[in-house]
Amino acid sequence: MNRLLPFAMILSLMLLACSEDEGNFAPAIEQRDSLPILKSRGVSTLISDSGIIRYKIIAEEWYIYDRRNPSFWAFEKGLFLEQFDEEYHVKAFVNADTAYYYDKVELWELRGRVLVKNLKGETFKTSLLYWDQKKHELYSDRFMEIKGETQELSGYDFRSDERMTRYSIHSSKGAFPMGEDKPATPKPDAQTMAEYADTTQLTTTTPSQTGTTNKPTHAGTDNKKPKAQPNVKHGQPVNKTAPKNAPKVTGTPKSAPNKPRTVEQMKQQR
Repeated sequence: MNRLLPFAMILSLMLLACSEDEGNFAPAIEQRDSLPILKSRGVSTLISDSGIIRYKIIAEEWYIYDRRNPSFWAFEKGLFLEQFDEEYHVKAFVNADTAYYYDKVELWELRGRVLVKNLKGETFKTSLLYWDQKKHELYSDRFMEIKGETQELSGYDFRSDERMTRYSIHSSKGAFPMGEDKPATPKPDAQTMAEYADTTQLTTTTPSQTGTTNKPTHAGTDNKKPKAQPNVKHGQPVNKTAPKNAPKVTGTPKSAPNKPRTVEQMKQQR
């Protein structure tokens, strides 16, 4: 009897300890809406649509809450996303500090430092951006800054297509090119002008006899033949050229004019 007493005391202490530990357990969770169905870290995956790869996602953490209303995917430690076309070319990429994807309505909510780049090389920076995949458009009511190779633009109420090539923005300001710069008209220096100062004299060739040379003709003058210059022979000018239809002169010209004849001489001549 005395031997069974210590065992009875130990058994009672064990039952008392068990009854005290029952109150420290948490109640069972009946609704699982606060817990994700999937929890993944160091994610790099491809997402397809209708059998075609459309996106590539790189994230540090990826949680899927399927029991939330509405259900969504959470990328609370950053997201990098690439979008592909039908030929698997990257047509845009998105980088954000935090991202949520609502799978039932196909809507992306990008928060924090959001950066988007399109095929033209234009970059879009904002703090909040929505991407509606059903309507194939992106929009934001926050401040948006756009930078391209030739222009800069900023404003509010941004709206664009999925390719980020056709977009509108309100209350905007920025810098745009106003046309191509035309080269200035070249101006020759004084030395060049002096070298070409005598180029106004032009030379023309005229038919000439064998053994003769062509003479230059100055610009601005007609092509008429120069007048014949008088030749000097024995101290007297002699004109070699005679007018057309001039009467022929016969006999020897006299050095002095004839004297006037009298009436008698004229009668004798008759």
